[in-house]
Amino acid sequence: MRRVVCPGSYDPVTNGHLDIISRASRLYDEVVVAVLINISKKSLFTVEERVEMIGEVTKEYGNVAVEKFHGLTVDFCRERGIPVIVRGLRAVSDFDYELQIAQMNHQMAGVETMFMATNPLYSFLSSSLVKEIAQYGGDVSGLVPEPVQRRLARRFAES
Repeated sequence: MRRVVCPGSYDPVTNGHLDIISRASRLYDEVVVAVLINISKKSLFTVEERVEMIGEVTKEYGNVAVEKFHGLTVDFCRERGIPVIVRGLRAVSDFDYELQIAQMNHQMAGVETMFMATNPLYSFLSSSLVKEIAQYGGDVSGLVPEPVQRRLARRFAES
């Protein structure tokens, strides 16, 4: 069975993330979306909420599992026997950063990294940008799936 991991914070998951996840799901037998627990970073959504949202918006793929993790991605891969990490690249600047991480992951654990060029429709998109737009009441309907859009609206209405 060919397995791959798509790690990230996904706070929140965007259409750009889903593009990479869906494309990976057509190439691999199983895609594990690994949601990073980063206690040093203030997140809008809890890890449990992020796992739930990703599960909801990827259920149609059939071969996507969602797990939370902390620590190094290569340790997550090693513990689960996953040999490949998939990373989306939006711009050349992403490549510089991601290449260093990919080389370190290979050196540490023999884990390969597959880079996917982001669909140009989403090349400007980031979770941080989505949160900022939503916080000020902007329209994020073309940037995130509808269930995520609803949660964003509720979260910012609460604050």
